[in-house]
Amino acid sequence: MHRLARLPGTPYSLAAGFAAGAAVSFTPLVGFHFVMGAIVAWLLRANLVASAIGTAVGNPWTFPFIWLWLYSFGHWMIDLVGMNGDDYEESPRFAIIFSDMFQAMIMGNWGYLVETAGPVIGPMLLASVPTGIVVGLVIYRTLKPIISRYQSRRRQGHRRRISEKVGLQAAGEAKP
Repeated sequence: MHRLARLPGTPYSLAAGFAAGAAVSFTPLVGFHFVMGAIVAWLLRANLVASAIGTAVGNPWTFPFIWLWLYSFGHWMIDLVGMNGDDYEESPRFAIIFSDMFQAMIMGNWGYLVETAGPVIGPMLLASVPTGIVVGLVIYRTLKPIISRYQSRRRQGHRRRISEKVGLQAAGEAKP
């Protein structure tokens, strides 16, 4: 948090950048989070470095929870509109699915990729949109006032140190 607030930029720019990175980390497109975060931050005219830091919200400790949420929520959304009457596996084996997807991408076996990943990635992508928007808004609304207060206090401290330094120099010059 301290490093984020010390980046150059306005509270809006920093909070929106971090929120953009955090929001895109709620997509199943793991290899593209930095790029997607940068694009969203650029569109919002937010800080690109803050967006890269924000993508750390998605990490090896949080991904299992994020993926389970996206998968379950995506299926709930699909069932809500009546597009799918099929039962789905409650806890898919994400490690196996992503490993198979990676191998299919390397081999260029796009048919296998769609067949294997489609039933899992589709609902996750669908759920990532509203989830990312909510996460981004919550993080932005939380961080902006915190960063604003931090930067204000930091500026006040700089002003106080400068005025003390100027006062000491003036007092030193006045001595005979």
